[in-house]
Amino acid sequence: MKTSTERLQDGHRLLLDGGMGQELAARGLETSDGLWSARALVDHPEAVLAVHRDYITAGADVITVNSYATTRRRLDPTDIEDGFVRFNRAAGELARQAADEADREVLVAGSLPPIYGSYRPDRVRSLEEIEPLYREQAAILAEYVDLFLCETMSTAVEALAAARGAASTGLPVWVSWTVADDGSGLLRSGETVQAAIESLDGVEVEALLFNCSMPESVDAALPALAEHARRPFGAYANGFSAIGAGFEVADGANVPARREELTPARYAEHARRWLDAGASIVGGCCEVGPAHIAELRRFV
Repeated sequence: MKTSTERLQDGHRLLLDGGMGQELAARGLETSDGLWSARALVDHPEAVLAVHRDYITAGADVITVNSYATTRRRLDPTDIEDGFVRFNRAAGELARQAADEADREVLVAGSLPPIYGSYRPDRVRSLEEIEPLYREQAAILAEYVDLFLCETMSTAVEALAAARGAASTGLPVWVSWTVADDGSGLLRSGETVQAAIESLDGVEVEALLFNCSMPESVDAALPALAEHARRPFGAYANGFSAIGAGFEVADGANVPARREELTPARYAEHARRWLDAGASIVGGCCEVGPAHIAELRRFV
């Protein structure tokens, strides 16, 4: 199977999958406690496998492990023995199974998420504190994945810690920041895209992306990414309404409102603009489902 590096070097465009947690909720699964999408790994693993399969059927070249909610911070408070290792292994096994049974080559990306909350740059801890946490999670997932996706990073330091942790496995590393939903084109921390990219100097990062921001926010930020990336880049936006500074997200229980008007066709209009700007990787995040990915497959 061709690696992500080989495909990107050959000039291929890669289609990512869409969101997992909100897709599970849309299918009627309980996701309102602190474990969010991770709850299904134990209670309904067949549902997680079904979502992976549906994204592959829709045309995704890359599916993402359901490990966004399997950080040690989330799992330590539970009474599940060895939950951190068990949940991450379960997430990796399900994604690997879905990819291996596909009738074409599908890559698996290991998700390394924010440790102390999404969209909250004010809660990001020091590099020295969080890098070991990313190394620990990456070491477990490495057995199952083809690359790592450090996603929804809201600050330069957060992205650097995740990238270093992922790079410790020797697998390809992609970094994806979430940008402010105010049209500024800045990270949610207020840092510039150029500064965030420069902070990764010294770490081998294969691709740079934006995710879990409104498509319009990605539109505003993408020119800076195209100018400064110096490597493959792309985006996978969400279907949420605007997320303001200080939003107290509680995955599954308190999330931004879904944008009903962001149909697959309308989402695809944004993705076309990203591709026209030079992006080679597109897909979707929260509230972007298999129908959206199938629409993107028509032209990716």
